[in-house]
Amino acid sequence: MNSRELALVSTSAIFGALVSALAFRFFSPNPKSRRVGISTEIAAISRKFQSLDPFSPLKRKGYLSWDDYFMAIAFLSAERSKDPNRQVGACLVSQNGVILGIGYNGFPRGCSDDRLPWAKKSKTGDPLETKYPYVCHAEVNAILNTNHASAAGQKLYVTMFPCNECAKIIIQSGVAEVIYFVEKRLNDSDVAYVASHKLLSLANIKVRKHQPEMDQILIKFEEHLLQPDT
Repeated sequence: MNSRELALVSTSAIFGALVSALAFRFFSPNPKSRRVGISTEIAAISRKFQSLDPFSPLKRKGYLSWDDYFMAIAFLSAERSKDPNRQVGACLVSQNGVILGIGYNGFPRGCSDDRLPWAKKSKTGDPLETKYPYVCHAEVNAILNTNHASAAGQKLYVTMFPCNECAKIIIQSGVAEVIYFVEKRLNDSDVAYVASHKLLSLANIKVRKHQPEMDQILIKFEEHLLQPDT
């Protein structure tokens, strides 16, 4: 048996063992519907990896573009937000593609998520019973979470267009470009966002809407367990 055949046999054996172990782990204690779903998924993953040629010199297709990658990190960061109404994430990136800081909307450090209000409106009309006087926006947190790296000349990816207060901090920190995914509202006429557009324009900060190359980015933890050894 030559080295190529040994490599293929070794990869197949490792892959088969992993599939068997995962099949036993997931199938045995679970309901029939879950067994069928996982069985179908494992079969699909099995076909995918069995079709790979370990001797192919070609890079894989379908990998993330830089823009999709950094915006996806902003969206993933947003999943850490405790805000029940709006989850926003931001990712500060250097001009050569190094992540400098990430952030999401939430209360300041040391301020309990359970003791301050998350409400958008107050039944008594008291603004102190709403989240607005207390919350830190994602853009601010991303800029402040850089471990003292400068934001000057860098790019900020954010899931939602920044408000006027965030625009001020973006300008003062020296950020050169803002890439956003969506406005807060379609055809938003809110003064805060009209002012934000005006400020960023006057400061000559490049602003563009992210145009995703992929419809969705799905993270499957189990699929990575099934990958053959590299």
